[in-house]
Amino acid sequence: MRVPRIYEPQALTVGATIELNADAAGHVGRVLRLGPGDAVILFNGDNAQYPATISSASKKQVSVTVNEQQSHSSESPLNIHLGQVISRGDRMDFVIQKSVELGVNTITPLFSERCGVKLSGERLQKKRQQWQKIAISACEQCGRNTVPTIAEPISITQWLSQQDETLKLTLHPRAKYSINTLPAPDQGVRLLIGPEGGFSDKEVSQSELAGFVDTLLGPRILRTETAALTAITALQCRFGDLG
Repeated sequence: MRVPRIYEPQALTVGATIELNADAAGHVGRVLRLGPGDAVILFNGDNAQYPATISSASKKQVSVTVNEQQSHSSESPLNIHLGQVISRGDRMDFVIQKSVELGVNTITPLFSERCGVKLSGERLQKKRQQWQKIAISACEQCGRNTVPTIAEPISITQWLSQQDETLKLTLHPRAKYSINTLPAPDQGVRLLIGPEGGFSDKEVSQSELAGFVDTLLGPRILRTETAALTAITALQCRFGDLG
């Protein structure tokens, strides 16, 4: 039986007995129905993992004893920052979950002119918290011990104005360059993915001025969620740890 992996965002010390946070305790006690003596693997984002044993458990409170610290990294050598225009329904949830599994390091949800989602204030913050929980759950499933950051949702204009030395890419079905012809990035990749309706002419111009390179995936126009995951997979095969 596979030992469950649980995210616990506190300091983890070998030999210590700790109480899991409410989300983790609920998952262990109510969903997995584990009890005293059962094994779990904890991680807190420090790129290590901590085998532990449950010492007491109820549906709301779970205590575990940390047995050891293991050095275990499944992080890709390629740092990818995904700028994803927010999509409707559960498509954004799907992109976040799968991009975390594929090794993305940072995801910034973006608003664009043709973004079909209207969120602000408390609703937006709750949605961001939900996305972060999806990222955590994906790490628990796929074996990552470093949790990607779901950054503050901002406009595409704000995101394009951020300065760094990454290789900046966006997708276009008539681009001159494919991922296979790109130079190896020294400082990682910043990948921009648009909404279902595509970018406006103004946004295309802004991305070009910001140094983004139009990149070809293939002859077909992909849906926004397909485009993001296909591009990430291609980048990881070319420069990262897939394939």
